[in-house]
Amino acid sequence: MKITFSVLSITFLLLTACKVSDYSSDSKPVEHSIWDSLLQKHVTEEGLVDYQGFMQDSARLNEYLQLLSKHHPNDKNWSRDERLAYWINAYNAFTVQLILRNYPVGSIKDIKNGIPFVNTVWDIKFINIEERTYDLNNIEHGIIRPKFEEPRIHFALNCAARSCPKLQDFAYTADQLDQQLDQSAREFINTEEKNVLGEDRVKVSKLFDWYGGDFKEDGRSIVDYLNQYAAGIEINEDAEVDYMEYSWALNDVER
Repeated sequence: MKITFSVLSITFLLLTACKVSDYSSDSKPVEHSIWDSLLQKHVTEEGLVDYQGFMQDSARLNEYLQLLSKHHPNDKNWSRDERLAYWINAYNAFTVQLILRNYPVGSIKDIKNGIPFVNTVWDIKFINIEERTYDLNNIEHGIIRPKFEEPRIHFALNCAARSCPKLQDFAYTADQLDQQLDQSAREFINTEEKNVLGEDRVKVSKLFDWYGGDFKEDGRSIVDYLNQYAAGIEINEDAEVDYMEYSWALNDVER
């Protein structure tokens, strides 16, 4: 979930978006039960992650990552929801692996790679799936956003930071994907630490600023989108919109 792009980075993502999403494979859809059990065990209700617990279960995590690595989604054998669930889970699981490889770390942004101000942690190519190698940017901006055009993914992808949408304690699955994405959107939008909603003024996550265009399809506004999920309040269309400070502190459990 890289947020501030240099011109070079944006150009690279635009040039590679088609390339990374057009891979041909004969693989079949995978089960996400291992990841689901790990999340239930090592993620709190608030979405904090027990990274030390994940370390103790590294063999199981690696088993799941190997499963992902051997099965690249394709349009021939996978449904749309099977592919989207796969990529969301892959993004989140490989992010956990990246943190574990550098643990202890105070923030995912402390993990450095390549050229300062050009390459960041989201540009580290460490994700091997069949014959392709990806970074987290490739998955989010080269595959998920352009191919699926689903704004709710912004509440499902977890970037290991306190202000990010929480890592859910369940794996996303094709048969429940719509309900799970709705749940993630509703929980994130109604969490006061992430968004403060009022009738005449809202102070919302920077996600709505960084990815504003994803939430404004068909001429809708950010307020229109918030009102789909806001609980117990109707925000006025002309409400003032401000943005919260974003904490990049690691979403680790407190010990």
